[in-house]
Amino acid sequence: MPLALLALAIGAFGIGTTEFVVMGVLPDVAGDFGVSIPTAGYLTTGYALGVVIGAPVLAVLGARVSRKRMLMALMGLFIAGNALSAAAPNFAMMLAGRVLASLAHGAFFGIGSVVAAGLVAPGKRAGAIAMMFSGLTVANVVGVPLGTLLGQQAGWRATFWAVAALGVIGLAGIAALIPADRRPSAHSARLRPELAAFRNVQVLLAMAMTVLGFGGVFAAITYIAPMMTGAAGYASSSVTWLLVLFGLGMVAGNLIGGRYADRALMPMLYVALGALAVVLGLFTFTAYDKLAAAITLPLIGAFGFATVPPLQKRVLDQTAQAPTLASAVNIGAFNLGNALAAWLGGLVLSAGSGPTVPSIVGAVLAASALGLALLSGAMERSAARSGAVRGELTPERATAGR
Repeated sequence: MPLALLALAIGAFGIGTTEFVVMGVLPDVAGDFGVSIPTAGYLTTGYALGVVIGAPVLAVLGARVSRKRMLMALMGLFIAGNALSAAAPNFAMMLAGRVLASLAHGAFFGIGSVVAAGLVAPGKRAGAIAMMFSGLTVANVVGVPLGTLLGQQAGWRATFWAVAALGVIGLAGIAALIPADRRPSAHSARLRPELAAFRNVQVLLAMAMTVLGFGGVFAAITYIAPMMTGAAGYASSSVTWLLVLFGLGMVAGNLIGGRYADRALMPMLYVALGALAVVLGLFTFTAYDKLAAAITLPLIGAFGFATVPPLQKRVLDQTAQAPTLASAVNIGAFNLGNALAAWLGGLVLSAGSGPTVPSIVGAVLAASALGLALLSGAMERSAARSGAVRGELTPERATAGR
């Protein structure tokens, strides 16, 4: 494994920690600033919206900056945002710090995916992307619980100072280990070809799969606390270790998805999305039993995150000549799926249909993503057959079967 991938994973670990750790210290932040818990929840919403907006905007603004320098600049933005959150004198400044840090999120993972894929042989690119994203998944198992514990023992501000320190380590690693771009920075990401990628229907289908598939996961997981306490009968104190189980599933699924996507990308997507839809549907029933719920949770995490490397690589394969903007936008699509699915899950939950009904929403979203994947694969095979008849090597034929 190239050491440069480790530097990217460290940056991803810090970003993953800051995204989710606020949930563990939210009551302390609300109490310190004298705001309600729902108001403090804007720290999560603001972050998600910042990712969706920041991904394309910063990718465009950095179009003529080398990828290494852009990654360093993004880590600097991440450090500044967390430092502002840690030192915030009031809630408004805390929210501003969260949004500032979130702006780096989408562009970092988008550009980082391009860099990671370029560090290895073509047949290992999905695995390299998965290695970078392992920092994000491990953050949910290690960084978030430790950050929550630190916040409980030393105050929530210590948590954000610690995350800012992780950003400094990530920045140093990128500066030392990421190789300089081989081509002039002015040619690293011209805007016109980057925008032209969005005329490719396969790119749009991949992004729609991202929104729906990942949304399926978060339609259920966003409301895991009321499901586990209201349906399974777990105590509130047990939700933390249940989330650790979910995080372990994320880690495993991410690595497995990266490994097999390099061998057969579309079949990997079919299996992961289909299994995710089934498991989310089953969770509607297993959530009423403690043991069954504890088994199902990591499966949701595994199948959900098994889609991340193949979906990200799918976008890169379809935009090989100008991948930066599309890759960053696809990261924003993950967060857009989170936000939309959480909203839909909240709607059905507030309708009083029972504590497990959000998992039904998740199953429908995942099944819809599977439908789009099957459509995408059929279109690709049809285009390949048409090209074969004409004796042409189409982009679809070049990537068919990946």
